[in-house]
Amino acid sequence: MSGFIERLRKGYGKKLVSLHAWNGWIVVILALTGLILVGGFWRGFLGEGRVWIKWLHILVGIASILPVMYYLLLAGKHWKQLREKPWQRFNVLVVLGLLLGWFGSGVLLWQFRAVGPGVSNVALVIHDLLTWIGLPYIIYHSITRVKWLKEPKKRTVPSPQVAEDEIHPAGPQPLYTRRAFIRGAIGVGLGLTIGPSFLKWMGDSLGGFTGLGGSQSLDKLIENDSNELLPAPEPLPASAPPIGGGAAGQFRVYTVTPIPSFTNENWSFVVDGLVQQKLQWNWEQFVALKRTVQVSDFHCVTGWSVYNNTWEGITLKELLKLAGVKPKAQTVKLYSGDGVYTDTLTLEQADMDDVMVAVMHDGKPIPSDLGGPVRLVVPKMYAYKSVKWLNRIELIEGEHVGYWEARGYANDAWV
Repeated sequence: MSGFIERLRKGYGKKLVSLHAWNGWIVVILALTGLILVGGFWRGFLGEGRVWIKWLHILVGIASILPVMYYLLLAGKHWKQLREKPWQRFNVLVVLGLLLGWFGSGVLLWQFRAVGPGVSNVALVIHDLLTWIGLPYIIYHSITRVKWLKEPKKRTVPSPQVAEDEIHPAGPQPLYTRRAFIRGAIGVGLGLTIGPSFLKWMGDSLGGFTGLGGSQSLDKLIENDSNELLPAPEPLPASAPPIGGGAAGQFRVYTVTPIPSFTNENWSFVVDGLVQQKLQWNWEQFVALKRTVQVSDFHCVTGWSVYNNTWEGITLKELLKLAGVKPKAQTVKLYSGDGVYTDTLTLEQADMDDVMVAVMHDGKPIPSDLGGPVRLVVPKMYAYKSVKWLNRIELIEGEHVGYWEARGYANDAWV
């Protein structure tokens, strides 16, 4: 009978070890794919492959609930074994909380169309917060539990008066253990390397999310603007102060190329293709055009939103009216000044009143990181339609597949 019980215990232990290993690999895959998805370099380098990585991240994230459910079947017995080990109980609760939190917020981000931008915005902040907290914790937990650190002969440093072979429970105690020293050093190292970035994220993302820090972050982007175009556009009264009250939220800077910069010498704006007359302006001429102001929300397909933006510029339909659209024209092709990115709108979409070729945001020039000096704004569609660094509009016959649409994004980008 005792042998049977011992075999059950060993089988139970093997299940927990296997479960631990599966969870470890799941976290590694989610961490690597998540870092690739947010990294600007990888966005440009991987191209269409990024869409496959996104789906790998989603599928592994969904699968991450399976080990959790399996553990819950074993949790009663495991919890009894840990009744004398409060720190191990605490660790189990932390890991379960992280996995369930990642899973829940991840599902909401995956289903962003169904839940709406308000819910997905909250889910993204929670997802990021759990990542900032969870990854360092799991790294620390993994490194400090390697077998080498658990071997007693390799982790103890005796006091100067006592030789290592003299240390025993009844004798003098060691000055400190190698395991304690290394665990402390790892903890300090993670705190020093990750801590400052985490605090910066807290100030930017959480402050911007609540509407308290968005203007400060925009000021930083404006301060770092790489464009040098004169004269600066003078805001209309509705932009200064902005009638929207100031953007509430935090823009995340995504780009598939290095961020371009422009001067009066290398910037121009063109409307051509199937038009009655080709239009072309230099910067001085373009900022002299009559502008209007609108307030709208800005939604990214990755789940975040910025609300109550006050944009100032020229409506797209007004530019097309100035050029005159030929009967054969079917599609409005939009070019980014980075020389790579393109997207399209139908003529019906381009005729919407709130589709704007914007030159100002909240009463200030649009900084280069946000697509300035001129960008398209399509409030009713996700932001990959709002082409940054816009410098050419071409009327074409037939269709054109945009940059992200060619890489798996839906041509139907309605929010």
